[in-house]
Amino acid sequence: MANVLPLQKRVDVVSHLVEGASVRSTSRLTEVSQPAIFSLLVRMGEGCDRLHDRLVRDLAIRDVEVDEIWSYVQKKQARVTAEDPPEFGDAYAFLAMARTCKLMIAYRVGKRVEHTTRAFIGDLRARLVTIPQISTDGFVPYVSAVGETFAGSADHAVIQKNYTKRARREGPADHRYEPPRDPFITKKVGSGAPDLNAAGTSRIERANLTVRMHIRRFTRLCNGFSRKIENHRAAVALHVAWYNFCRVHESLRVTPAMEAGIATHVWSVAELVERALSEPPGEKPVPKPLDLPKAPEGKPEQTARQLPNGKGWLRVVPGGKGAPAAPKAPTPPEPLASPVASAPEPVAAPSGATAMAEAWEQLDLLAWRPREQQLCLLDLT
Repeated sequence: MANVLPLQKRVDVVSHLVEGASVRSTSRLTEVSQPAIFSLLVRMGEGCDRLHDRLVRDLAIRDVEVDEIWSYVQKKQARVTAEDPPEFGDAYAFLAMARTCKLMIAYRVGKRVEHTTRAFIGDLRARLVTIPQISTDGFVPYVSAVGETFAGSADHAVIQKNYTKRARREGPADHRYEPPRDPFITKKVGSGAPDLNAAGTSRIERANLTVRMHIRRFTRLCNGFSRKIENHRAAVALHVAWYNFCRVHESLRVTPAMEAGIATHVWSVAELVERALSEPPGEKPVPKPLDLPKAPEGKPEQTARQLPNGKGWLRVVPGGKGAPAAPKAPTPPEPLASPVASAPEPVAAPSGATAMAEAWEQLDLLAWRPREQQLCLLDLT
């Protein structure tokens, strides 16, 4: 007889894991051994990956926010030695979220290097069918990864945050939870023609807080970190599937998958477990030609022409230098009103002290001349 957990036990284990419980506490609450929990977590992570590949694709989403969240496997990067496996140390989770419907479009776990960034942006490109506006932080590999992967068909905005160390010397000693910062947000164009007024990463940074609250492995200053990269990736995949299909977003009042049109109802944890464990292997999404985004209501459609061989679009974007305006004729000056001469009123001649005071007030300093000296003969006898 195979030693298989009943469905209700699986649902209980997954329900505790997605709510931020550690493996040890889940084992105590559900009376399931830790090896069985790890085995179920890995199988759920693989099934959620396949489920995500099948459902989250061909998305006509315009605004995308991208960010990465830090964690580590086995030990922190500063303590990694040359004898340790390559997966030890930093393990960043790259996340791409739709700004309006809050859907997690793509995710990737790995080192914060160019190779992982390109793989992550490539997965994001394969799931979209509309020219997106992508907002990222100032991580340098994003610029080349977005530019080359989307072949110039994406509007990339870089949100740079300029931290300073000045307040660290002047302020309190503990800055682990709220680092000091000046007015520090700078927005610039990475590629394309993004709308910098609408660009930002505040939504995905708020989603990072949800990750830290619902995945014990991402909680800072605790002993719930991952010991294996496989378990770490499975935990991220499970969270993304639960976030998209099971968790009702507070601002949307529905799940992100329902808002995006890829689900019709709120999934229960039991439904997620059954679907993930029964999902067969499928093909990964492949990049498709990108269409022009729809113009907002009240604005004209964007002028564009499609390039041959599916190489993108030649678009006319606002903000460039247009034709010079015709010179305007100078406005003639208004005629001045001619003054009307009026007869002076008779003024009584001042006398005495009043006359001396007015003479003193009307003294012209520039007309002052030195007095002539009078020669006098001195009698020396």
